[in-house]
Amino acid sequence: MPKFGRQPLLLALATVASMFALLATQPVAASSTNPATLNNSHAVLAINDSNKGQASSKGIQLRGALRSGGLIIGKTQPTSQVWLNQQALSVSNSGHVVFGFGRDTNGSQTLTVQHANGEQHVLELQISARDYAIDRVDGVPQRTVTPNPEQQQRTRKEAEKVWLARTVNSTREDYLQPLIMPAQGRISGVYGSQRIFNGTPRNPHYGLDIAAPTGTPVQAPWPGKVVLAEPDLFYSGGTLIIDHGFGITSTYIHLNQLHVKVGDNIEQGQHIADIGATGRVTGPHLDWRINWGHERLDPALALEHFQAE
Repeated sequence: MPKFGRQPLLLALATVASMFALLATQPVAASSTNPATLNNSHAVLAINDSNKGQASSKGIQLRGALRSGGLIIGKTQPTSQVWLNQQALSVSNSGHVVFGFGRDTNGSQTLTVQHANGEQHVLELQISARDYAIDRVDGVPQRTVTPNPEQQQRTRKEAEKVWLARTVNSTREDYLQPLIMPAQGRISGVYGSQRIFNGTPRNPHYGLDIAAPTGTPVQAPWPGKVVLAEPDLFYSGGTLIIDHGFGITSTYIHLNQLHVKVGDNIEQGQHIADIGATGRVTGPHLDWRINWGHERLDPALALEHFQAE
């Protein structure tokens, strides 16, 4: 389980005239209480990436990358309620919360914690923006760059399957395990880079690419439960998605062979698949991704802050 340390922080008293309305709630320990009804006199704790990924207050301890694409794990009282901006976060029975920030999220984000006794803490998280490279990829099969109408219909159905798999919100706490690399090989692609396939601009890349020969084993970086196992999707080829709890999933694509199926509970380090060159690729590699719900996070940042020693 990650250890939470304390770092020097900037603490300043401030008064906020009004709070925000709650737009979304989630199950488990999150409450539908509107944060606008909370005491509007509170301490504001300013946290930025210079805190080296660890911060704490009386309300919550945090660890992770306060940068675009960062995964954050918090520890508070199990009976507390937590909001990220206007969204209620689920608090586990052990008092953990987990969330993250997408590729283009930056600037001030507000984390509000209220304990059962009414004590309230507000943290202003300063998320650092990032610059992303342009990644030109030539030699990709043109049919995967400009699919015909029939192929487009297929990709829409497949995208729906993937979207549904990532909506799972179980009470597992597998994400608390120290993270391990899913495969050995050369890092050939990074998170956030703008992809240009055969001269045609496409969506940014949201994974960490590990280049290795076809058949190279892929191991589970966290324990979890398989929620999607597809041997041949149009863009991603062989694809696995694993649930690690509270909205955290990991995805493995371009696989040559899958060794697990939907519903399987897997152990950390288990051989789950083999690297391949399926889908839209120019050579064999693993594209490894981490999501919090539908927010795409950076696996390299997760490794930086949560990798097993």
